[in-house]
Amino acid sequence: MEPQKVLAISFLGKEDACIKPCVRLLIMSEKKNSSMASATSTGKPVSTLDSHLGFWLRYVSNYVSACFEKSVEAAGVSISEWVALRTLYSKTDSTPADLMCELGMTKGAISKILASLEKKELLRRETSLVDRRAQQISLTRKAKNLVPKLAALADQNDEKFFGHMSPQQRMDLIAIMQEITCVHGLKEIPVK
Repeated sequence: MEPQKVLAISFLGKEDACIKPCVRLLIMSEKKNSSMASATSTGKPVSTLDSHLGFWLRYVSNYVSACFEKSVEAAGVSISEWVALRTLYSKTDSTPADLMCELGMTKGAISKILASLEKKELLRRETSLVDRRAQQISLTRKAKNLVPKLAALADQNDEKFFGHMSPQQRMDLIAIMQEITCVHGLKEIPVK
């Protein structure tokens, strides 16, 4: 049996609730051992979990997302509320329908998010002067003060997980993810 390769990823600095100081991932050797001997009907070996790009994307994404979710929730908002707040932050005029289209969410989901933001005094709704049936939505002063703080948390989370990468590597990774998004027509902004 071929010895297993071990990839050790060490995070230097203070221990933190989101990142363990040292994570050890076992990567199976490329040679087949008895546990990998099973084959498909074509005779090809069955691929291992860690041979799939999707496995690694999900693996990293779960940690990145969970850590960010924890920090945003400590600031009093959910991920979906953060996404709505950040989207509305740079707009002077918007409607629930505009937000629904921009985020690719259902009317019911947007209604829940807006109701929650309104309850937290982060969102203001006003009847449109042009069409009395329509609503205009905008951020309150409290929300406008909160969004830069939440954006700083997002920046810190990115730095925590991707700070070891060069700026070029980060840009390349973003470009690859954007290309996948375009190729598959992915439109709904992730909020979970």
